[in-house]
Amino acid sequence: MLDHLPEKFTAVVTGANGGIGHALVKALLDSTHIGRVIAVSRRDIALDDARVTSLAADITTQSGLDALAAETEGRPLHLLFNTVGILHDDEHGVQPEKRLEQFDVDAFAHVMHVNAATPLRLLSVLNDSLKGSHPTIVASLSARVGSIGDNGFGGWYSYRASKAAHNMLMKTASIELGRLNKQAIVLCLHPGTTDTSLSEPFQARVPQDKLFTPTFVAESLLKVIDQRTPEDTGSFWDWAGEPIEW
Repeated sequence: MLDHLPEKFTAVVTGANGGIGHALVKALLDSTHIGRVIAVSRRDIALDDARVTSLAADITTQSGLDALAAETEGRPLHLLFNTVGILHDDEHGVQPEKRLEQFDVDAFAHVMHVNAATPLRLLSVLNDSLKGSHPTIVASLSARVGSIGDNGFGGWYSYRASKAAHNMLMKTASIELGRLNKQAIVLCLHPGTTDTSLSEPFQARVPQDKLFTPTFVAESLLKVIDQRTPEDTGSFWDWAGEPIEW
């Protein structure tokens, strides 16, 4: 797995206590190829493995980003996998909108901050660790509903817009990072509907064979990025390895 990365490579997984993030950390640890995993979450991750560095930090804040930057200290980073995202949040009054009159500008701003601005800020503070001549992969969770070309149902204004913005920001960053590191690969990934707290309120209409476990999703996404090359940087893929239109 990820054989094009160097032996004992270093990975950062954000949202490491979430369903997909936690499954990704465990999937990486199943490989003898990994050297170190920096598992970033608002709470320490409970995994007894010497290869894991648990970092309690909220990367949606500047202090959290600074803590992560200090942990990497400009050393080469070979895999950055961002799983942080928001669809609903009672504390901030965030729910997917079904109708125009449900649109709230404050909720919209919060969703854009978490889903679009935060992943880009993550690349910005880790730029020194990503640039250079070493192989590096940046993977950030997006969503098919962020595809403008695939939008046939409407609704979910804030979430759709935030993921479309996420995709544009990652695409743009991939161009700059490609100049700074010829081996860099930046990818937007759609995990499918996963059995996590993010999707839980919306699972009732999801067919059983389309509701995936976090373990299945983590393993599938690692296979997808394992098949990518620097020529694929700035592209958008689903869990099955199929490209998604912008």
